[in-house]
Amino acid sequence: MSEQESLRCSSARNRGGVQRVEGKLRASVEKGDYYEAHQMYRTLFFRYMSQAKHAEAKELMYNGALLFFSYNQQNSAADLSMLVLEVLEKSESKVEDDILEQLAKLFSQMDQNSPERVAFVSRALKWSTGGSGKLGHPKLHQLLAITLWKEQNYSESRYHFLHSSDGEGCALMLVEYSASRGFRSEVDMFVAQAVLQFLCLKNKNSASVVFSTYTEKHPSIEKGPPFVQPLLNFIWFLLLAVDGGKLTVFTVLCEQYQPSLKRDPMYNDVSVYTRVSMCLQPSLMSELSLSSQYLDRIGQLFFGVPPKQSPSYGGLLGKRDIYYYGIIRMYRTEECLMH
Repeated sequence: MSEQESLRCSSARNRGGVQRVEGKLRASVEKGDYYEAHQMYRTLFFRYMSQAKHAEAKELMYNGALLFFSYNQQNSAADLSMLVLEVLEKSESKVEDDILEQLAKLFSQMDQNSPERVAFVSRALKWSTGGSGKLGHPKLHQLLAITLWKEQNYSESRYHFLHSSDGEGCALMLVEYSASRGFRSEVDMFVAQAVLQFLCLKNKNSASVVFSTYTEKHPSIEKGPPFVQPLLNFIWFLLLAVDGGKLTVFTVLCEQYQPSLKRDPMYNDVSVYTRVSMCLQPSLMSELSLSSQYLDRIGQLFFGVPPKQSPSYGGLLGKRDIYYYGIIRMYRTEECLMH
């Protein structure tokens, strides 16, 4: 027997063993012996991990979590979900689409207001970076955004869409968000904020897609360009200017459209600071005031504008880290900023 055939046979035996164990555990859960079943899952997890049977441990914990979710045993299910992440971390598993889909499914089953869900998604995103230091794998962000969209948690959904590179999905979510939660006079602000934030993350493609899709699909926006709303025309010209990279064009745009830009306090440092200070603890305000400078940042990234002189920041975070952290905080204060 070749080595490859031997590995296949071994894998088949392991799967068979896991399935037999799962059958016994399922029977315990179906009888209502939730605590005993949960403890048995944990015992088997540590046994498999000590034997370096990572695939078996992950499969058992994943299926067990779904089983507990189906019986509304949230605490046990969340615990096994965290053990799935522990397997991935300790086995240094490669980031693959099927694993990301499994993590997103576990996330979708968790109670929307549970602290375990917050801990799970934070740890899952960290694992998905593969140690790169980024804010999470774009595919996982996309899957999370879709789940949150279905839950009508538009603010959190938008944050994840921002890091997913799915401009079309983001636009369709924003159309629904605007139609269900916003005022008719705000239809331009929803997409303008998203475009500027995509550009601040140097994602020109998604910025263009979210703008074109949103303006095409939104029922309250007449077909353009040009558009009835001046702010939409500004964004349209800005996207064209970004491709050209001419500072004079960018400068004229910002000057000509100042009245439209001042409509929304998102673009005004003082207004943002004042309004959001009622929602955030004081220690977060310095980060937030930086993240409101969208146009300054876009000028630096795409038009060669030198950074403004600002006080140095000590500690572990550099200016860039604080800037992106501010964008994250901005999303989490969505309702305060808009109303």
